[in-house]
Amino acid sequence: MTRFFDAIRSTGFRRGPSRIVGGICAGMAEQWNLDITIVRIVVVLLLLLPVLGVWAYLVAWLLLPWQDGSIPLERIFSGSAGTA
Repeated sequence: MTRFFDAIRSTGFRRGPSRIVGGICAGMAEQWNLDITIVRIVVVLLLLLPVLGVWAYLVAWLLLPWQDGSIPLERIFSGSAGTA
C-alpha cells in the first residue's frame, strides 16, 4: 500500500492552502494554473450530476495529499485518522 500512496504523492497534486471544504479545487487550480473560481464553478456543476460528481469529489478528498504530504485514506488505514 505504501507504494500506492507514494505514487499518488509523486503526481504533484496537493490540496490547496486556500480551501473552503477540503482544498480539492484549490489544489487542482494550482496544479493546472487555473483561476480557483473557475475550478470551483466546474466542480459545483459536476456535483449536480447524479452520483458521479459526489463520488469523484469523495475519491479526490480521500486520495489527494494535504500540503504536508499526508493522505487521508492512508491515515485511515494506518489508524491515525485524527483531524486532517
